[in-house]
Order: sequence, then structure tokens, then C-alpha cells
Amino acid sequence: MTIDTSIIISTYNSPKWLEKVLYGYNNQTYRQFEIVIADDGSKQETFDLIDKLRKEVFYNIVHVWHEDNGFQKSQILNKATVKCSTPYIIMSDGDCIPRMDFVEQHVKYREEGYFLSGGYFMLPMNISEAITKEDIYNGYCFDVSWLKANGLKMSFKNNKLRTKGFMSWLLNTVTPTNASWNGHNASGWKKDIVAINGFDERMQYGGQDRELGERLFNYGIKSKQFRYTAVCVHLDHPRGYKNQESIDKNLKIRSETKTQNKKWTDFGILKK
Repeated sequence: MTIDTSIIISTYNSPKWLEKVLYGYNNQTYRQFEIVIADDGSKQETFDLIDKLRKEVFYNIVHVWHEDNGFQKSQILNKATVKCSTPYIIMSDGDCIPRMDFVEQHVKYREEGYFLSGGYFMLPMNISEAITKEDIYNGYCFDVSWLKANGLKMSFKNNKLRTKGFMSWLLNTVTPTNASWNGHNASGWKKDIVAINGFDERMQYGGQDRELGERLFNYGIKSKQFRYTAVCVHLDHPRGYKNQESIDKNLKIRSETKTQNKKWTDFGILKK
């Protein structure tokens, strides 16, 4: 089987969530992919989990790790990008379980000159904890009736899980959400990501994925709205790494990217 797609999964000390996510990728209808785990300094438990799952799953797992030095997601994503062995990269997070057609949809709609902008469906903590391997393999965690039986509240956002075909196309068309590069669910050509030098490693928490997309736009790449087509459920977790200082710094960098029409960062894959 020829591998033609790489899936980068970012993680940090969340082996229980990562396990559920990797089971989700073991349940995909499209199987010509590798998984590249971008590990921002996890401890031994994550290594042990990956060793265990390598014996269970059909796909190859490449584990890219560096020492824990605070929130350095941009750095580890650049290192993982370099390790991808295929021309096309899907990026998601170690807390986002993909629906069984997730990879198939990304592959189906990929196109030269574009990247795909997906979304996620946020689950509350009690359901996040309750989901089992069997619930993932049977697709229950994407079934609105099952989720409601487990405490999910009514919301228009539930349509993300229900819609397919024409209805997903319609909602993609009318949604007011920008088709930005979203780190939890986006995909593009490796050559385009490398051409703009990947992520800006000055950026820690807050919008580093959007800034990458903004440089792709400046480079001439367009985006396709994809949030109702490739579906993943987002497992809940605390965000202790979130801080306003980092967000403010990143907003300044993003402003410079826009006003100066920057395509390249000097702080990316290649360093000065």
C-alpha cells in the first residue's frame, strides 16, 4: 500500500486522550497514511502508550519528541513537518477524535493551490471521559442520539455531526466563520508549508496556526471552508498554558504578517 498522506498529531502529557484519538485513526475508511506525533515534551507514559499501540494499529507511527521547555508547539510542529514522508499533511491535535471518514474527506477535497479549513465539535468533560475504544469503533461518539443520552445539550452546533453531502456543502457555504488554518483540523501541501518556512517559533499559545495560514494566503494559497465535511470531536481538558502575555505577543506578530504581507518567517523551520 502506497502512503500518500501524513497526519501530524500534537500532544503533551495527555496519554488517555491521545489513545482515544489514535483509535479513531485506526478506524478510518481511507488508510494510505502515516501518523507523525508532534510531542512537546511528554513523559514516559506517552512513550509507553505509543509502543503499545504500534502493535495494535495498521498505520506507521513516527514519534517526534523534544524536551519539555514550556509551551513550544510551534517548534515541535516544525520538527514533525520535516519528518513527514508524503506530499500532503493533515494537522490535528491529540484531543480530537476523527470520524471514520475524516481522512477520506481531506484526501477527496485536497487541491493544488489550496488548504482545507476544518473545525471541531466540543464535548463536555463527562462525555470525554466516558468514551471507550468500542464507542469510537462503533461511531457512537459521533451519534447525536448517543451523545444526548449521555448528557449532551441541544445546540445548532449538533448539525456538525449530522450533516453530510449537500447539507454539509450548504453549511460550509453560509457559515460566517473564516476559512483559516486551524491547528485542530486543517490540511495542505507540504511544499507550501515549507515554502513559507513553517510555523513562527516565537509564537507560543494563541493563534500560531492562524498566522501560518495568513502567510499561506500571502504566498498565494487559497482556502476551502471544510468545517462541516471533515468531522472530529474535541475532548475537554484544562488549559493551564493559556496566558494573555503570549496572546498579545502573537497578535502583534500576526499584525506584522498582515500589514507587511509576509510570506516567510525567519523563525521557522530554517533559522538564520
